[in-house]
Amino acid sequence: MKTINRWMLAAAMLLAATYVNAQNMILTPKQQALVAIAAHEAKGNIEGLKQALNEGLDSGLTTEEAKEALSHLYAYTSFPRSLNALGALQQVIKDRTEAGKPTEEGREADPMPTDYDALKKGTEVQTQLCGGTPFTYTFAPQTDYYLKAHLFGDIFARNTLTFAERELVTVSALYMLPGCEAQLHAHICGARNMGVSQAELDDIPKVLAEKVGLSGSAWPKGEPNTAYAQYFVGNSYLAPMDGGIANVTFEPRCRNNWHIHHGAIQVLICVSGRGWYQEWGKPAVPMTPGTIIAIPAEVKHWHGAACDSWFQHLTYHKDVQDGANRSAEGRLQGKNEWLEPVTDEIYDVLK
Repeated sequence: MKTINRWMLAAAMLLAATYVNAQNMILTPKQQALVAIAAHEAKGNIEGLKQALNEGLDSGLTTEEAKEALSHLYAYTSFPRSLNALGALQQVIKDRTEAGKPTEEGREADPMPTDYDALKKGTEVQTQLCGGTPFTYTFAPQTDYYLKAHLFGDIFARNTLTFAERELVTVSALYMLPGCEAQLHAHICGARNMGVSQAELDDIPKVLAEKVGLSGSAWPKGEPNTAYAQYFVGNSYLAPMDGGIANVTFEPRCRNNWHIHHGAIQVLICVSGRGWYQEWGKPAVPMTPGTIIAIPAEVKHWHGAACDSWFQHLTYHKDVQDGANRSAEGRLQGKNEWLEPVTDEIYDVLK
């Protein structure tokens, strides 16, 4: 299972995102551009970044806003990527100028007052991002100071971009960075606290899928799970694989009904994204890449995606007893007894 542990949260979101026309999105063309610019910067994809910058400048993004977004990202993706991206922006501006294409420069951030206290302001900004709860990183006091005084005091306080725009940029970049799932989840929550709506957050994976994509191999999304759609809340997708295994993809908030497998053990292996598994009468169990759950026969349960993440798991049945069924794809499995949907009252308490 070594490969499974490499999968980041972004993989599921990009694999399962629906390719939709921009007119169906909540995010404005300018916001979409910021999402794509941040993601390409995080990937180090300079050619893709240049295209995203051109599209952004064509849709009303100013050069100062683009510069601010790329400078902001050094704190999350490294100075080398940020500097390379700023170099790409310089080249894009030069090429547009030579081609006579209009490019709005925009305004520089307002200067800070002479008595500006970066640590004080940064603490206030960080507290707002954390939902009103002060946070102190006592394990590394210097890092705590850098976060408050520099990241949130010096960088976030520059008003070329709003707090909400900065969080759109941050979340979009973190989607592309393997191993940063915890920071990504924290900033998804922080984005809400900074004024980004859930609908806007839901659009991010759509923009990433349409304008950025994901390098490397990926688990297949499959086709709409029409054979079992009546037993799901939300949309799911099914991709049959070799060896009697299937990959199931759930959109955010999608979950299957409570159900029981008679005469077989079902095995779930999370390969990307974040989701939940719950047995009747027990607390829900979070599922992240590498989580493996063997569900005993005759146990009432459900599984599905977290509210803010796409989710993929492999599934197969073992120890199948006599009288087993075959799925629509020909897989040997126990007899499924589908029961009532998982209500919002049960689901919405899961964070």
